[in-house]
Amino acid sequence: MADPAEPNSKSGDNRPALALHVPEPRSRPGDPVNFKDVDVGEAGAQPRPDESTKPEDMKDLAYGLVRVLGDDDKAHGPWDPKLDPETLRTMLGHMAMVRAFDERMFRGQRQGKTSFYMKCTGEEATSVSASMALASDDMVFPSYRQQGILIARGYPLIEMINQIYSNKGDKLKGRQLPIMYSSREHSFFSISGNLATQTPQAVGWAMASAIKGDSRIAATWVGEGSTAEGDFHSACTFAAVYNAPVILNVINNQWAISSFSGFAGSERTTFAARALGYGLAGLRVDGNDALACYAAQRWAANRARANQGPTLIEYFTYRAEGHSTSDDPSGYRSAQEREEWPLGDPVMRLKNHLIAIGEWDEDRQAAMDKKCAEEVKATTKEAEKNGILGHGLHHPFHTMFEDVFEELPWHLKEQAAQAAHERETKWPEGRPKQ
Repeated sequence: MADPAEPNSKSGDNRPALALHVPEPRSRPGDPVNFKDVDVGEAGAQPRPDESTKPEDMKDLAYGLVRVLGDDDKAHGPWDPKLDPETLRTMLGHMAMVRAFDERMFRGQRQGKTSFYMKCTGEEATSVSASMALASDDMVFPSYRQQGILIARGYPLIEMINQIYSNKGDKLKGRQLPIMYSSREHSFFSISGNLATQTPQAVGWAMASAIKGDSRIAATWVGEGSTAEGDFHSACTFAAVYNAPVILNVINNQWAISSFSGFAGSERTTFAARALGYGLAGLRVDGNDALACYAAQRWAANRARANQGPTLIEYFTYRAEGHSTSDDPSGYRSAQEREEWPLGDPVMRLKNHLIAIGEWDEDRQAAMDKKCAEEVKATTKEAEKNGILGHGLHHPFHTMFEDVFEELPWHLKEQAAQAAHERETKWPEGRPKQ
């Protein structure tokens, strides 16, 4: 009998030898950038179907690219949401604030004030614009790069910074990794570090809202790599079967922490096309076009509210910087990719649009950027009064055992007493006041 480890050609078998395919990115460090296969299409070219259209009748939208802003910085086509200038300026202001916040928090991590941070540079429209298209009480189930949702919903910056620093002002009491916020008051579900868990949670919440006859829908955000997780596919199944009023937002930013989107399946088809196998409506959208992001999310929200079913939206965008403060993207991708990304920068594109329609100028943009930076700086200094990483200004020790059980069980009471005794033994004169 032939050794199964030997190639077929040596075993006397006429069948051709199998070969394993390993996806390869467009370019590696040191290679010239190659985005020739990225077909962005023309702004305004994609049709906008009625929100009640059956998924099988709009499947081409899962393969094209919904765009509104053209190379002339003007809005084009049926997907133009026709937002008034004041709304556009508000949107631009939120995106500028996100960028200023990211810069300050990144520096804070490098200064040792927190252990971890994740920027969303280049992806701001996928959270800010999309969330502005929802009702303020629609429940959102974000991933870890949607800080723009909280900022757009008016969550206090100081609360975000307290959470990042895990200090005594942190409402989550240091129990979450930095940047994994939670706010019931802002309909913002707790972020989880376990990828894709939020997708079935969002579908379940949406199903519950439908069961109660409520008017609120759910929306969730997930990276393209996380669509390879089982939770994502379970969410799609339940959403389709129960016609859940939910929006599944997939942020295709081309890269995970060290591997490109091909390992999640992008070589074979688009991520929006995954909707078709489940019978979901699928849209593929220019994620660096703030108007297209808004329009697609509003379309999907209207569809869900009318009981016409869930929608999966792929936002085709680009992660301009590292995955996190623990990542160095120069080790796995070309350094020139950011500059040559064909869809540009979302903040710049929205700014240029406002200028093109006579509602903005460079001086006002500079003043806005300065104001955002100053506000973040002042708020950071205020938050630092509550403490920073490792500087002792933390929640009281006993809170470690609280907020899980209504009445503390006996074994935790014993552990709490033992821990308190050990602290008293180690610091007989007491720890510094917290």
